[in-house]
Amino acid sequence: MATNSSNGTTTKSPPMPSPLRNSKFLQSNMRILVTGGAGFIGSHLVDRLMQNEKNEVIVADNYFTGSKDNLKKWIGHPRFELIRHDVTEPLMVEVDRIYHLACPASPIFYKYNPVKTIKTNVIGKLNMLGLAKRVGARILLTSTSEVYGDPLVHPQPETYWGNVNPIGVRSCYDEGKRVAETLMFDYHRQHGIEIRIARIFNTYGPRMNIDDGRVVSNFIAQALRGEALTVQKPGTQTRSFCYVSDMVDGLMRLMEGDQTGPINIGNPGEFTMVELAETVKELKKPDVEIKMVENTPDDPRQRKPDISKAKEVLGWEPKVKLREGLPLMEEDFRLRLGVFKK
Repeated sequence: MATNSSNGTTTKSPPMPSPLRNSKFLQSNMRILVTGGAGFIGSHLVDRLMQNEKNEVIVADNYFTGSKDNLKKWIGHPRFELIRHDVTEPLMVEVDRIYHLACPASPIFYKYNPVKTIKTNVIGKLNMLGLAKRVGARILLTSTSEVYGDPLVHPQPETYWGNVNPIGVRSCYDEGKRVAETLMFDYHRQHGIEIRIARIFNTYGPRMNIDDGRVVSNFIAQALRGEALTVQKPGTQTRSFCYVSDMVDGLMRLMEGDQTGPINIGNPGEFTMVELAETVKELKKPDVEIKMVENTPDDPRQRKPDISKAKEVLGWEPKVKLREGLPLMEEDFRLRLGVFKK
């Protein structure tokens, strides 16, 4: 039987979930798969999901950028399971929800093996959609603001189609996520899969890889090591930074809401790279030098989410300001680097 989705297209009815969902005598737990759950955002999402005693959480991760250390407090818990698995291979599990986060998100990592990045975004997405179809699970994709490329519209609403170089060094990630979004909607229209798409903007907080090449982690690590803060030229390019707890809250609201998306999840507070460097310098190490270096190809000149839709349909907006979140991230980095306050 056909139904109308929120984006105005005609879709099939969603596949039936496990018969346990309709049991009269057994109230089974919600079984949730988090791919990439050993990573930065994924591990914080797992922490939140495990707070609910009715959730059973399965994490699948190949540890390319993730770490078991991020999940060590849950290992051995009866409602938690950790699987070393690469999503480019099929995964046979029985679940009710799929948070699909698996994909390197830092330019250093996704450009290290661009073909593997494309495979993760396309084959990995196909495998997770196939799983969702088989078991009747709802699936959420963490897409990215990179689908907007170097935007000609500012701030970026979900209706903007983007300005992306299809053959650049970042294209494996940008275009890979665009294809992943296409696959989500094709499975939704053709097979009735319940989908949710979040376009996440720059996110920061504890458990970020210290040397992953993203600007906030770079600046804090450099300041703690007493190194110059390296700002890529011209320094006027802008980004918006969302603290990880706000990001996780947005993802969970989207998953449990009735909107397919895509929906921007990010903090609309906008900073130039020089402003960010000056903020880190002021908060962490006033005597540190700021050094201009050459930029990387296809670096977007500006990035700021229009979160009107998230406010309207999810009742979500970020709460943590940059000056509140940076000290929390710094403390985490201090512990991992073995740098202690004097």
